[in-house]
Amino acid sequence: MAEQNKEQNDMTFEEAMKGLEEIVSKLEEGDVPLEKAIDYFQKGMVLSKMCHEKLQNVEKQMDYILRENGELAPFSVREEDNGEQ
Repeated sequence: MAEQNKEQNDMTFEEAMKGLEEIVSKLEEGDVPLEKAIDYFQKGMVLSKMCHEKLQNVEKQMDYILRENGELAPFSVREEDNGEQ
């Protein structure tokens, strides 16, 4: 079990998303035995949590950018106004 957690922690976001997409696809087919569906669901939840944590980590990194003087500054994105209302 610890080895499986290590493998999952070493996964990239893209690998975790691909695994999650494969699980969703299998579950959407609908012909999966209940026990196997529960196993897929549990693995999917782990992958989903991992993706969420990785996205949060990247979001935290993106909250700050380096200023020219080397200090960290909050980063915010302003959406352009395309004249649509």
